[in-house]
Amino acid sequence: MQSNRELFEAYNKAVYRTCYYMVHDAADAEDLCQEVFITVFRSQWQDVEYIRAWIMKITVNACLNHLKRSRSLQQKVAENLHLWNGNSETPVERLIEQKETALEWAVYMSKLPAKIRAVLTLRYMHDFSLAEISEALSIPLGTAKSRQHKGLKMMRRILLEAGIQDEEWKGEHYEEAGKYAGASIK
Repeated sequence: MQSNRELFEAYNKAVYRTCYYMVHDAADAEDLCQEVFITVFRSQWQDVEYIRAWIMKITVNACLNHLKRSRSLQQKVAENLHLWNGNSETPVERLIEQKETALEWAVYMSKLPAKIRAVLTLRYMHDFSLAEISEALSIPLGTAKSRQHKGLKMMRRILLEAGIQDEEWKGEHYEEAGKYAGASIK
């Protein structure tokens, strides 16, 4: 049986990452992560059979509720562009490239509607099956499938508008793209 601390250590990074990709604000993501674990710890989590899926369901619901309460995500990102230009010490070149890629994908993902973004985040960041997504979001399986399909089509259009051609996804960036937007953007 896990303790609260062990549960937190096992899932806090995945919860934070999900929150960050859903709301695109580090401070809000931290607050939401804290909110998720408060909810988890106040419940009878030891009795939950599929703890990972259950925690991700709480996480996505907290993010969707946050987005409903706050101003539009696009406006929020535009008002806080200074947060995207971090003034950190010069890390290893690869770490910089990874951070830039993650920020770039966060911007692309922010252009998707929240419900579609939730499906793509669970599917491609957390490797949830469509059935697990359906259960986590309390939506029919067909809805999960259609949101995934629509999200991939929308992401392809977003990438093409950004000047990224299909051929560019062959090679080193394809794997990174798969983490954020889907294994096959067609």
